[in-house]
Parts: sequence; structure tokens; C-alpha cells
Amino acid sequence: MNLSKRLTFTFVSLMTIPVVLAIASCIFLIVYDNAQISRQLVVESIWILIVVLVAFDIMLTTWVNKGVFLHIKELNKAMQDIAEGNFDHALDSESVDGEIAELFESYEDMRLKLKESGEDRIKAESMNRELISNITHDLKTPITSIKGYAEGILDGVADTDEKKQRYIRTIYDKTKDLDRLLNELTYYSSIDSNRIPYTFHRINVGEFFTDCIEEVGMDLGNRNIKLDFENLLEPGTRIIADPIQLRKVIDNIIGNSIKYMDKPDGQIEIRLLDAVDSVRVEIEDNGKGIAAKDLGNIFERFYRTDASRNSSQGGSGIGLSIVKKIIEDHGGYIWATSKEGEGTCMHFVIRKYTEDKVKRDTEETELD
Repeated sequence: MNLSKRLTFTFVSLMTIPVVLAIASCIFLIVYDNAQISRQLVVESIWILIVVLVAFDIMLTTWVNKGVFLHIKELNKAMQDIAEGNFDHALDSESVDGEIAELFESYEDMRLKLKESGEDRIKAESMNRELISNITHDLKTPITSIKGYAEGILDGVADTDEKKQRYIRTIYDKTKDLDRLLNELTYYSSIDSNRIPYTFHRINVGEFFTDCIEEVGMDLGNRNIKLDFENLLEPGTRIIADPIQLRKVIDNIIGNSIKYMDKPDGQIEIRLLDAVDSVRVEIEDNGKGIAAKDLGNIFERFYRTDASRNSSQGGSGIGLSIVKKIIEDHGGYIWATSKEGEGTCMHFVIRKYTEDKVKRDTEETELD
């Protein structure tokens, strides 16, 4: 029985029972119209009325207390636990009914949301600490190298033009590493606040990737890594994308491949495939590969398949999470396949741009 019915029944009972008993007593006195008997019956009736009312009041009080106030006390104790930070005090709404059950359900919804929020906050704090630790380590390494090579030039250790050029080249490469780390921090901040700046354009996919290949190929050639490019798309295939952010995706994926390349003759293949109404891009390397147990987690922020290995190689652990965020903001999706010791392939899909699609979208907007 719900709370309103329970209280209504109690109120009506307390009002009607004395009236009914009083009426019954009057009828009885009228039937037995005898002064001696009447006085005795009045006294007995009063005592009987008192006993019945006390018993009934005790019964109703117990009933209301058990059905309402004990559950309210239970809810109050649970709320005190919530205030103290204990989110494990659960209430079973199936053991009650009516408004009390609704209160228990509302409490459970609140408890679970607060527990999830608390766990997310703890996880975020742990991630931030890990980020600071990773970035501190990764900043220290190039700074130490820059300082050492600069001192070598100043102290005359680089006493030939060849050595000076090599030292200067190393300093330049290390400053590029610093720039990359700072850019990742900027992107991390943008992801958290959902403020990655996008400027979308219609992009010819083949032309865009051809330009990227020309720029990336020079750097890979210097690292003794062969780059192959295969375009199986129809000429003129286009997508709607932000070229700067899409280039960030390609750079991060290739940068990851370079970082974990363990073969003397490295190889990276980029393939553009037709997926009916979408463009599928595959970037495959012949590096170390990723264990099956780690493959599903590599796009999570700060996830590192091998903490000691990644620390030595450098990296904040947010590069692939940035890639995933950008691809999803383009309406696409990304996944990876890999075999340990053989290499990894990153796949991502973005819908094609077609005039018919634009026309349909316009018509739907007008109908809305």
C-alpha cells in the first residue's frame, strides 16, 4: 500500500472507530432502557472504548512506523553515508512499494551517478598525474640532449664543420620533439574542453594524400624507412574534412609507427580503398606489433602497452586518443589490427562527399 493510502486509512480509522463505537453504545442503551443497567453499561462501554482505541492506535502506529518511518530512517542513514563519501550503501526498492519505493529508486539513481562521477574523477586525477610524469620525462630527455650538444659546440668539442653540422642537426631534431610534445599538450587541453578548432572543406582525397606522401616521404627516407602509397579510389573522390586536423591524424599514426619500428629495413604502406559510400584509409607498418590483450585499449588516453618501453621511446600516451577524437568528429571511426613481431595496421573510414547527399541533407533541413 502506498504512503497516501496508508495515511488516509489511518486518519479515517481514527475518526470513524470512536464514532462507530459511540453509536453502538447508544443503540445498546436504548434497547436496554434500565437505569441500573444503563449506568453499568456506560462505565463498561467507556472502558471497552478506551481499550479498543488504545489497541487500535498501537496497531496503526506500528503499521505506519513499519511501513513508513523505518524506511525513512533507512534512507536517512544511506544519505549520511553518501555525505561521508560512501557510495556502496544500496537500497532495495523491490522490498517496498508506493512512494517509498520511488524514493529508494531516486536514491539509487543518485548513488550510482555519484559513484560513477567519483570514479571518473579519481581516474582523471590518475591520468593527469601520469600525463605530468610522462611529459616531464619526455621533456627532460631532449632538453638534456640539446644542452649537451650546445655545450659541445661552445667548448670546441665539435672541432670540424662535419661535427658542427651533426650537432646542430641533432639540436634541431630535439627541438622538433619538444614542439611535438607541446602540441600534444595543447590538443589534450582542447579534447578535454571539446574545443578542437575545425575548418571543414571539400577535399580531393587522392590529391591530399599525394601531398602528404611527398612531405612524409623525405623524413622517412632519412630514417631508412620505405614508404609505399596505393590509391584505389576513383579520380575526384572527395570527403568533407579539416585538412589540418586530418594531417594531424596521419602524422600521429606514422609517428607511432616510426617510434616502434624495430626492423633495419622499415616499411610503411598507405592505402586508399573504396568502401562504397565511404573512403577507407589503411596505414600499415612492419614494426613491433601490438599484443592482442592491448589492441582494444590503444586509443584510450594515457594507455601504454609497455610502460618501460614507451618511456624510453618517448611519448605522452595521448597521440592515438587524439587521432580517435578527430576521426570521430569527422563522422568516421577507427580501429587497428596487429600481429606481434610483424606489424600494425591502422584503419579509418570517413564518408564520401556527394552532391546527392548534400541535396538530401538540404531537403531534410527544409522539412524540419
